[in-house]
Formats: sequence, structure tokens, C-alpha cells
Amino acid sequence: MTLHSVDLRTTGQFPPFLLDYLEQKPELNEFYSSFPTVANAREVLERKKEFSPAIRQTLVEVLTRQYKDLKDAPDFSVLLNENTFTVTTGHQLSIFTGPLFVIYKLITTIKLARQLQEAYPDCTFVPVYWMATEDHDFEEIASFRLFGKKYTWAGEHPGAVGRLNPKELDTLLKQLPERVPLFEKAYLEHPTLTDAVRCYMHALFGKEGLVCLDADDAGLKQHFLPVIKDELVNQASGTLVADTSARIEALGYHTPVHAREINLFYLKDQLRERIVCEEESYRVLKTDLSFSREEILLETESHPERFSPNVVLRPLYEEIILPNLAYVGGPSEVPYWMQLKGVFDHYQVSFPMLLPRNFALYITTASCKRMEKLGLNYQDLFTNRIALRKQYVERHSEHTLSLGSEKEAFDEVLQQMVAKAVAVDQTMEGAVLAERARLYKSLEHLEKRIRKAEERKHETELNQLQNLLDTCFPNGTPQERSDNFLNFYLNNRNFLKELFEALDPLDFKFNVLVEG
Repeated sequence: MTLHSVDLRTTGQFPPFLLDYLEQKPELNEFYSSFPTVANAREVLERKKEFSPAIRQTLVEVLTRQYKDLKDAPDFSVLLNENTFTVTTGHQLSIFTGPLFVIYKLITTIKLARQLQEAYPDCTFVPVYWMATEDHDFEEIASFRLFGKKYTWAGEHPGAVGRLNPKELDTLLKQLPERVPLFEKAYLEHPTLTDAVRCYMHALFGKEGLVCLDADDAGLKQHFLPVIKDELVNQASGTLVADTSARIEALGYHTPVHAREINLFYLKDQLRERIVCEEESYRVLKTDLSFSREEILLETESHPERFSPNVVLRPLYEEIILPNLAYVGGPSEVPYWMQLKGVFDHYQVSFPMLLPRNFALYITTASCKRMEKLGLNYQDLFTNRIALRKQYVERHSEHTLSLGSEKEAFDEVLQQMVAKAVAVDQTMEGAVLAERARLYKSLEHLEKRIRKAEERKHETELNQLQNLLDTCFPNGTPQERSDNFLNFYLNNRNFLKELFEALDPLDFKFNVLVEG
């Protein structure tokens, strides 16, 4: 696998907020603490050295319990050491790992932990996959794309997805073009989707040091209890996020997250619904559940696990229960974390380094040969399809297809005609200009017909170009957000190993990975 880099800005795929952050525009400084570099990790280390030993103890106990049925489980006691820190990424429990970018997220996280380990040998760095077990958006996790076909977990499944029974995937497993024992074992031998995901992630990345954490746990939520209570009583986070978002938007950026008045869900089996405050009582939407202030505070004490943070408070929860130095996110995640800086400051919780995951496009040998035949470079792949077709035809045509010079000459003659007509009768100007517009439109139509005629001469090559772009951008979607890693792993068992060798977590470019 060989690596070629493309500047993120030239791909047209990323929000200006992220791009300007990566270029360290000074107007964004107030929305983060430390820019992600190996050197800057030192200052984050110093901030995290006061991390609670009691939380470390709970974390070790929880992970030990969660891994008890897996072979070759890590020694979690290392997390008790004050010089042990985490590097974290998070994602939903998408079936069969979901799109390729989930794999890129995990590899970025693991490799960043390795780089920090080399730079700070007196410390230990543990890569963590924060499993979004409490998420309730079943539709978002229920499908994946393999060899051009979409496979979907059917049915309606309310509540936290981590608690679902993965044995329901037996039917889908039988539909695959070939057996995948890794997922058969994970889905058919475990009682919950959380356990299944931990199983296959441990099989894929356990030897690389990855630890999977399910934070849907009463013991961990106990450490988050002060925030839960404060959110219910004072509802500070919504105002803080709104204030920060307003400052970001005043700079001209889009803000991807919008806070609620209360940024908590109520969570039980087959139930995860918003909590709202109405006339000094608390109600769980779409249910008959309601609480007085005293009752809901008592509920938090008795069952902290029933209070699930939404997208606004989940990052804070993560940083409270993990000795975390850096968060690896997607192109929208990094900006929305920056919207939360005021929330972290309010609760006096250290803000981690934020860095985007590696972005990549994998080019097979066949696609690479097609590119060479068509005379394309890697930057060309990110050009608008219509523009790229036009460029190809013009580049390979023996004729000049543009009527640009003719249009200029035509326009000059028409300007003279307008002048003559107006000199005779000023009221004729409108009629002459209308005629000019009609004739100009006819010229443009003729130009399009000339191009179409030339395109027909290159129909075979243009079809090849279309097929190439469909491979790189299935249904117009970037490959990394569409295709599953099995598209390549089933034909190349070294695929993950080669990704580890190719990707650099702190090289903020778009990676074009070429097979071979």
C-alpha cells in the first residue's frame, strides 16, 4: 500500500470551521485548550495528573467486569497509575463495524497513543473506544454496505442499542456472500450488542492495545452524579452552549449541535426518552413518567444509571471518568466539541486535545490502472463529476470545443448594433438587447451540442470515468462513509496491518491509499 496526500481544503468535503481550526486561526483559540501535537501533550498531561484515584479504581473494576468472558483481556490495573492516560474515540455500535471511517478512527486513536508512548516513555497511554451503547437511534446502526449491496437489520428496536439481542442478526449473516466467523461468533454467542461489539473489536484490535468501554454503568454514572443533579436543577449547559455557539456563528461558522433545556435522557430497557421540566415537575417524553424535583433527585441517587447524557453532556461525562488526553473525532465531531468548551470550563473539567481522525480513500490496483489509462491524478478524483467529464473531453479532443472567442466577437458586434440602434431611436435599446440575449443563448446551446458530439466520441472512456468515480464515491458518497472494511479485508487479510503502516494520526491531510 502506497500513500499519496491531498490537501483537505481542496477536496471540498470539510467544513470551514474544521479547516480553520487545523490551520490554527487565532480567532478560534478560545474554543479549545491545546492544539494536537506531541509537544503540546505535555501541558495536557500536567492538567490531568490530578485525576481522581477513586475514579481510576471504579474504571478498573468496571472494565475488568466487562471483559471477564473474553480471552486475553488486558491488565487494567495499569489504569490505577497516576501516569497512565487515555486517548479516546467514540462511535455508535454500527453492525459489522459500519463504514470504513470507523476503522480509520480506531487506527488514528491507537497510533496516536503509540506516538505519545514514544515521546513520553515514563507514562502509559491506553487507546479507548467509547462505545455509544446508550444511543437509541437504531436506524443509524442497522445497515452496512458490502460489495455494492446494502444489508439491513430489520425491525423496530426502541431504547439503547447496546442492550439489543444480536442473535437477531443470524438471518442477515446467512445473506452474506461468504461466511465471516468473526462476526458469527460475536453476534451469535453474546447476549447484547454491546458484548458482541466488544468481542469483535477485541479480536481485531485487542493486540494493538485497544480497550472498549461501555459507560452505561451505575458505578461510572455515580461519578457523574453532581453534573446530572446540576443539569436537572440549574440547567446550565444549554445556556453555556448557546453562548459559545453564538460567538462561533458570529465568526461566520456553522455550529452542528443545538442544546436542549435539559440535556439528559431517561434510560431503561427499551426506553431512552428526553427529560423535560414543566411547571416545577419533570416529565419523560412519550411516557407517563413524571417526577417532582425531590423525586427525580432521589431517583438520581438510587439509579444514576437511568440518566443518560445526550450529545452535549456525553463528552463531559467521558472526560470526568477517563484520564483522557485527546479525543479523535470526525469532521463534525471536532467542531461540536469546540461548542462545549464553556461547559467544560463551568464544571472545571480539563479539555482534551481535539484532532480529526484520518481521512482516506482506498484505491485498488484495478482502479489505479484505470486512472492511469484516463490520465487522472489523485486530486482529479475530488473534482465535481460534471466538471471532470468536461475537463477530460477538452483534454483529449482534437478540436477546440469552446466558443469563447466567437462569443466575444459576437458580443462586440452586438454592442456596435446597440449603439447604432440607440442613436436612431433610444426606445429600440430594449428590443436589441433582448435579441442579443436570444442569440447569445443560441450560441450557448450550439456549444453544448458541439460538446455532446465530442463526448460521444469518448463514450467508452467517459463510462470508465463514471465507473471509477462510482467506486470512489458510491452513490455520490465518499467511500469511507459508505463501504465496509470487509470490502477489502476479505480479499486481503493484511488490510488492517497495511492501514496501520500507512496512516499518521497527526498528518492532517486526505490520504489516498493505493493497493500494492
